[in-house]
Amino acid sequence: MIAPHPDGALLQVKVSAGASRERLIGLHGDLLKLSVRAAPTKGKANDAVCRLVAAALDLPASAVTVLRGATARDKTLLVAGVQPTALAQRLNRILVP
Repeated sequence: MIAPHPDGALLQVKVSAGASRERLIGLHGDLLKLSVRAAPTKGKANDAVCRLVAAALDLPASAVTVLRGATARDKTLLVAGVQPTALAQRLNRILVP
């Protein structure tokens, strides 16, 4: 789910676009499952995914970008400026009640 990258960390996600609400759902195998309201057209869902993940991690929106899977449900996000261990800790705090 999380891997190192020279600019930060890679995060594997599974996206449900066009959902009724935006939220981090939890783990789906090795992927972080999330939902966004935006439709998967013209990059709107990708932008919503980046904003949602950045907000959940308390990072600026510009820190999260889609690296791979722009037109797929399974995406690889680059979370810039955050080391993999720190990213895992932040996600654990968010996902574990």
